[in-house]
Amino acid sequence: MILSDKIILEEIEKGNIIIEPFQKDCLGTNSYDVHLGKYLATYRNRVLDAKAHNEIDHFEIPKDGFVLQPNTLYLGVTLEYTETHRHVPFLEGKSSTGRLGIDIHATAGKGDVGFCNTWTLEISCAQPVRIYAGMPIGQLIYFVVEGEVETMYNTKANAKYNNKTTKPVESMMWKNTF
Repeated sequence: MILSDKIILEEIEKGNIIIEPFQKDCLGTNSYDVHLGKYLATYRNRVLDAKAHNEIDHFEIPKDGFVLQPNTLYLGVTLEYTETHRHVPFLEGKSSTGRLGIDIHATAGKGDVGFCNTWTLEISCAQPVRIYAGMPIGQLIYFVVEGEVETMYNTKANAKYNNKTTKPVESMMWKNTF
């Protein structure tokens, strides 16, 4: 079950959902619009290795925007910091973003109960497109969890994305054993 706007507001009042900054006009019927933060990053190497720590270079989006190029993976970040303590958050692109040929995540659209951070975006595009810091980039949808959660994401010892940040975070696949 997806939370409605009224339930999202109730959960914010209870402290079960935190969105900072929160703007009521960003609340949709059953979602909350999030915006692109001011930082992007790209990987230093064109060939990535799943067993290696692939380093990234951060840069700030200029005031006059930045042109994304096809065949390049950009890591972006949401302007909004969120916490979700009783629901499963999903981040999806907005239709207006998709109609510009922008994908905001490759596969990582689901958050975990207890996720407390900004969202790193895996951004790609179908054709060159100029983007801007602060533009609407996606929407958060909240699902009800059935049953009690044994271990919240923010309390897991092996959680790889718990460090609070305002910048995109590179893949931590290299921390896995395989």
